[in-house]
Amino acid sequence: MNAEETARDIESMKIRGAGRIARAGVEAMKHHALSYKGSDLDGFQKEMQEARDVVVNSRPTAISLWNGLQSALKGLEKVTDVEEGKKLVSSNADLFVRDSLQAMDRIGQMGSRRISDGDTVLTHCNSHAAISVIKTAHAQGKRIKVYATESRPWRQGILTVNELAKEGIDVTLIIDGAVRSVMRKVNIVLVGADTITSSGVLINKIGTSQIALAAQEARVPFLVCSETYKFSPKTLFGDLVHIEERDAGEIVKEGEIPSSVKVFNPVFDATPPEYIDTIVTEIGLIPPFAAYEVIVKKLGSDYVFDNME
Repeated sequence: MNAEETARDIESMKIRGAGRIARAGVEAMKHHALSYKGSDLDGFQKEMQEARDVVVNSRPTAISLWNGLQSALKGLEKVTDVEEGKKLVSSNADLFVRDSLQAMDRIGQMGSRRISDGDTVLTHCNSHAAISVIKTAHAQGKRIKVYATESRPWRQGILTVNELAKEGIDVTLIIDGAVRSVMRKVNIVLVGADTITSSGVLINKIGTSQIALAAQEARVPFLVCSETYKFSPKTLFGDLVHIEERDAGEIVKEGEIPSSVKVFNPVFDATPPEYIDTIVTEIGLIPPFAAYEVIVKKLGSDYVFDNME
């Protein structure tokens, strides 16, 4: 799909999940580059930047999308002609998609070591990284049970339970408000990430912070499963993470409540690092307070410190 089509599908929630959004975004950049007609290098570079802006604005909170698009266009300002630019964007996009999928497998392997035979797991929303951990543990022969939240208002938990049930995993769908009621039966919580800030704050599906609070109260380990491209370099420089608020129509039907009643429908919330046991990434299990070092490692210290000046 081109940039405009991809942006529409991301905005309408047809494409969901931080990793899938990022991969779709870079694939759109590749398509856009390869479909460019003409030999005007300045025009090509300008059009690619415009396409990038269209896609990234479809989900401004998703740092995975921003990082993916930056990766796809990395080095574009240095090419000497359009054909070189097309090859660069195509190669960058293919590398990002490959590394993203490999990261999922590595997270599954490492995270599964934190799950013991007979454990009961709680997961929220529809995180492919968290699901990878659960599937891997099951494939290792560990007898596990899973509670999956419905995840209102888009009910992404339906996707999760269907995916786990296909693997033969014992899974129970619960309403979001039942988290504290089942927490005493849970051994470990696994959630995904939309964004992780330089200070280790987790930005994820609305309701995540309440789950973390319930887990802390019950002394249940709370693990975040996240590829490193969901760590936000923007937060190093003081940028705040914008929490997207979506249309009230996702919550109530027209005419169902008086027009004077306001509806608050945030997509994400923020979980403090103090509530997070560890973050499972493709480079290993790290404490949330190590987020800064991960960002520097991924970007390079020269980039970070040059931009802090």
